[in-house]
Amino acid sequence: MDLVALQIFKAVAESGGISRAAARLHRVQSNVTTRVKQLEEHLGARLFHRRNRRLVLSDEGRLLLDYADRLLRLSSEAEAALRGKGAPRGALRLGSLESTAATRLPPLLAGYHRAWPEVAVELTTGTSGFLVERVLREELDAAFVAEPFSAAGLACRHAFTERLVLVMPRSATSLERLPVLAFATGCSYRRRLETWLQRAEITPGRVMEYGSYHAIVACAAAGAGMAIVPESVLGTMGARRQVTVRPLPRDIAEARTMLIRREGSASAVLEALEGLLSASRSAAPARSGAATPAYRDAPRRRGSARP
Repeated sequence: MDLVALQIFKAVAESGGISRAAARLHRVQSNVTTRVKQLEEHLGARLFHRRNRRLVLSDEGRLLLDYADRLLRLSSEAEAALRGKGAPRGALRLGSLESTAATRLPPLLAGYHRAWPEVAVELTTGTSGFLVERVLREELDAAFVAEPFSAAGLACRHAFTERLVLVMPRSATSLERLPVLAFATGCSYRRRLETWLQRAEITPGRVMEYGSYHAIVACAAAGAGMAIVPESVLGTMGARRQVTVRPLPRDIAEARTMLIRREGSASAVLEALEGLLSASRSAAPARSGAATPAYRDAPRRRGSARP
């Protein structure tokens, strides 16, 4: 398969039609149609179905699109390595916890953009479980997730250490039957809170799920329940006076944020991020001058891969 055919196929898949793909590629429609038909004949598979004046991918088309993305990305990296002496360029699909994106990543990504302006960073936020799954499905190149997580096929390195605290309404006198305010299932911090409540023999109320720390802390301040949040988030939001903040046991409070990627998925854009992470003061261990640990295999544990 030639790369031009894959580029045309990808454009049609993303545009949903021949005419839009042709305009995007600055080609005549007949040329795009011919190249798609030639690709289907070469592969012996139908790549698209027509539905409501749109072209949608067939099962074979979805399979090819995944390979096309990787082949075109590798081609771009190879060209960049030869023309730019390995200078990173292209796209970096990065995932992050919301708290990490809000408090840790701004200076890191600003430095990345200054050093390698030809790399477009695409940032996706979500829970650790969501991000781990997307890295494993090759929908993200790398992601910042919180321990604990368990997934085969991942390599990880320590990036940051967060201190978690319990927040609760200022009017609350007991945690018993107090609702838990948290992200959806798959949040590593939520699992830590549930572990601590069980250990302390505290029976919480129902779980109320939210999509942001702003909503969680605001609801805690309004008396709706308790939550576990990174201390850095409270500082960023300026919300300490609105809630009661309680410390947690060290094994619950100290949460390491790891940068994960698939094993064997090194690339120029990823290596650039890793190098910047190692050099950044926020990512370095407390001992001055110590290097951030290199990637290691993620722990393999029994049970679900969702953190």
